[in-house]
Amino acid sequence: MFGLNWQARADSTRWRLPTGSRTLRNSCFFQPPEHGFSLIEVLVTLVIVSVGMLGIAGLWGHSLQAGRIAAHSYHSVTLAGDIADRIRANPRAGGAYMLEGENYNCVGTGTNCTPEQLAQNDILLWDRQAAISLPNGVVTIDFDTGTAPPSYQIIVSWTESARTPNYSIVVPVATF
Repeated sequence: MFGLNWQARADSTRWRLPTGSRTLRNSCFFQPPEHGFSLIEVLVTLVIVSVGMLGIAGLWGHSLQAGRIAAHSYHSVTLAGDIADRIRANPRAGGAYMLEGENYNCVGTGTNCTPEQLAQNDILLWDRQAAISLPNGVVTIDFDTGTAPPSYQIIVSWTESARTPNYSIVVPVATF
């Protein structure tokens, strides 16, 4: 019981007390120590680990959604910046940027295009880029001649889960 020595004799299953007093034989109050885990301990550990794993899975799902939203926002800002640069490079196009896009092969072919044809070619390229990089991506351009200098409002919108976010910039362009 108290201070028992776990040395077994070779000739019997008797246990000795360290003081050398009496020998115990299969006593009802004496049990050897148990090794391992009980079923209850294993089940409690399993529940705790399961709850932790569910929390990690939920965070992982949220991080994937946040990454996707950030990527779409990045693509919209990049696309709007490209549109603004092309509008600044073609300031004489005026309201042609509000028309439908059309392929005039103005870029990379050496074709001489008018500012209006270049604007329509740009619109076609932007619409393609928006369709590729954004879910249901749409580019809208408004030309405002009531300001000095005239300005373009560029709106890039897309569908994100249950909402339709957009990115908008205003580009003032001085005509020559």
